[in-house]
This record gives sequence, C-alpha cells and structure tokens, in this order.
Amino acid sequence: MTRLFAPELARACRGSQVFRVASSALPRSILVVGSGGREHTLVRSLLASPGKPRVICAPGNAGIAQEVPCANVAVDNVAGLVALAKKEQVEFVVVGPEIPLSLGLSDQLIAAKIPVYGPTADGARLEASKTFTKQILLKYKIPTAAAGFFSKLEPALAYLRTRQVPIVIKADGLAAGKGVVVAQTRGEAEAAVREMLDGERFGAAGKQLLIEDCLYGEETSILVVVSGRDYVILPTSQDHKRVGDGDTGPNTGGMGTYSPAEVVTPALLARIDREIVNPSVNAIADEGIAFCGTLFIGIMLTASGPSVIEYNTRFGDPETQVVLPRLETDLLALLWAAASGELAGFQLAVRPQHALCVVIAAKGYPDTYLKGDVINFPTSLPPGVTIYHAGTARNAAGQIVTNGGRVLGVTALAATLPQAASAAYAACDALHCASKYFRRDIGARQLNRR
Repeated sequence: MTRLFAPELARACRGSQVFRVASSALPRSILVVGSGGREHTLVRSLLASPGKPRVICAPGNAGIAQEVPCANVAVDNVAGLVALAKKEQVEFVVVGPEIPLSLGLSDQLIAAKIPVYGPTADGARLEASKTFTKQILLKYKIPTAAAGFFSKLEPALAYLRTRQVPIVIKADGLAAGKGVVVAQTRGEAEAAVREMLDGERFGAAGKQLLIEDCLYGEETSILVVVSGRDYVILPTSQDHKRVGDGDTGPNTGGMGTYSPAEVVTPALLARIDREIVNPSVNAIADEGIAFCGTLFIGIMLTASGPSVIEYNTRFGDPETQVVLPRLETDLLALLWAAASGELAGFQLAVRPQHALCVVIAAKGYPDTYLKGDVINFPTSLPPGVTIYHAGTARNAAGQIVTNGGRVLGVTALAATLPQAASAAYAACDALHCASKYFRRDIGARQLNRR
C-alpha cells in the first residue's frame, strides 16, 4: 500500500457542493459525462467497483458503448445532461471533460439535488481562464513563471521585446489542450501573438492571452482529488505533449504517458505537496471556491525547484489511462468520499506495477486529419494490456472507425516500465488503421535513466 494522503490538512469543504451522506452508502447508478479515453478509463474503473454499480455514459464512443449504455447527449448540452440524469434516476454524476464544467453542469446538478464529482463553474475557471489561474498563483506566491497579461496587440508585442526566447504564448480560454505555443524565436512569438489577438486561431479563447517566461526541465503531472481543504494525491505520471518523437512538433492534448514518474522521488513529492499542492488547495478555498473534483497540476521540475505550469480541473487525458489502472483503491469510494465531504483520512492503495499508455492518433493531428478510417483490432490482447477508445464511432456497416484526432490509448500494466513499454508497443503494431500515427518514444526519458 502506498499512502499519499496529507493528514495535516484542515477540515473538509462546507460549501453547497458537498453532499453529506454516509460514505459506506455508495451510489448504485452513475452517469459518466464525456466521450474520450479518459471517460473510457473512468467507466472501466467504476464498473470494477465492488458495489457493482450501474454505469451509463453520455455521449460515449464506440468502445464505451461496448461496455455500458450510451446516450447521445453532447457534453455542452447542460440541460440535456441534467434531464438525462433525472430520467435515468442517476445517484452520482462523474464529469470527465472541461467544457461541461466551465458551462456550469455541476451547478445545475447540485440545483437538482444530484450528487456530482467535478467543480462548479467558479472552480472550473481555474482551467477555463489561464489568466485567472496565473493571478492566483502570483497572489499566493506559489512557484510559477513570470508572466504578462494582454488583450491588445501592441502592448503584447512591446512586452515580448523585453523578454528572452524561447517564450510561451497561451490563449486564455479553453482550446482543447492546443492553445499553447512555445515560440523558439522572437519572430515565432510575434506571429503567435498576432494570430491569437488579430486572427482567429483559437477564436474567443485567444482574444486574451498570457505571455510566460519559458521554464526548463522535466514535466510531471500531479492529479489531486480535492474536497474543500482536504485532498488525496494520486500516483505521479509524465505526459508527452509534443506530437513527434524527441518532443518535436506542435503541442497536442497528449501523445502518451507513464506512471509512476520516478523523477518525482518521495522527497520531491513531499516538497511538491508542501510548496505547491497544499498552498494551491488552500488558495482556492481562500478565494471562496468550494472545490470538489480533480485538481490537475502541471509542474515543471526546474533546476531551482518545482514550478506550476497550469491547473486543470478534471482528470488528465491521457494521464488517467495510466493512473487509474494502478489504483487498488475502489475509485467509486474515493470519488464518493470527495463528493460527500468525507475525504479526510482517506487512505490510497496503489499497485506497485508500472503503466505506460501510447496514444494512437490520426495522421495530421493536431491540425487537419481525416475521419472514418476502419480500425482493425488484434483478436486478443496479452494480460495487462487494455485499449481505451477516444475518438471512435461506428459507421453504417457497424465497423469501428476513427472519429477524432486522438483515436485510441493503448495502456500496458507490467512489473517494470520496459515490460510495459514492450507490451504497449506490440499491441500498437498489431492494430491496423490507414491513418494510424503514434510516437515511438513514450517513456524514453525514464527508460534511458535505467
């Protein structure tokens, strides 16, 4: 057992989002909102609960539909999702993606007296607005890069001339994980600023932007289950954002990940907890936000110490595909404890195995890519290997086809990281699709340290 609970935290949230119920009375009917690999992983983990709950998903994908009923309700249809939860007599809703959270789905579920795991709209602003998050980080002196905030072109260009390159340009709003440009030259930086503020590269999301100094080091993803001022840190992982091998090409929503990230030693994790996680959770509460959900903290491990890159307010994708398979703890019990205000004292049990996930994308992602290519899956998978569906659908002939940029997540759980990598890549090679593309170096940094 690995115990990652921080016992020194203050009392649980007393806000309206927390439902006071006995943690032993786990919900019997659950709605998972979303359609990606993260949601497929959540569905599988919830189905594995000893309580054997009934699970449904909206809108789901072709893989999820093979396991649970799916309702064709879009993630941005808040009224439709609430109506679905009422119709299906759902006792608990787990929200996967950021869009419904930012649109206030949790607020509406709470108003309908339906328990939910996922922050209300005020908490979702921590992801929906990078400017809002940065201001909190600076206000509470949580380690982060220096930055400027801009909505006009000329001041932004003038600020650029005072900074060193590389430099990071971030669209303020939601951009499906692709609203970040790491400019290697001043010309690239100026072009990115012009495209966001004067062009339509990210639409309304880019009409306000953040210009940050570039941080150097390795990244790690820290996922934290939060209920007010109480929290549980989940196993560490390391994502691969760039589309190409060797961390080349444009940023994506994530091309693969592995867990644990051994670069985060126990001593370093304790420092991250002390300097970043605990101050972040308390800062959010001090701002009057009754946060119940996952706080995803992207961290750069710099030479001077860990520094916050970003907050997200939901499970990461594809981090979820390696973190949840490593949990021995019943995921439903964990999320329900958070939603019911009984997270204090919760102990997390983690499997010792390593997990590695390779994202299979459509060629051209994150830019232009085709949909509708038939996917031919291996007839069998070795023990420990799971294929999570992300951008998939069924065509008129009933075949599973590509239906997004990131199509599948191939996850392997094994005693060592090399074994997990070998198993995951063997499954990737055994899977056939005309537009199949994936990185060949997921986990390379840790594998090369051995």
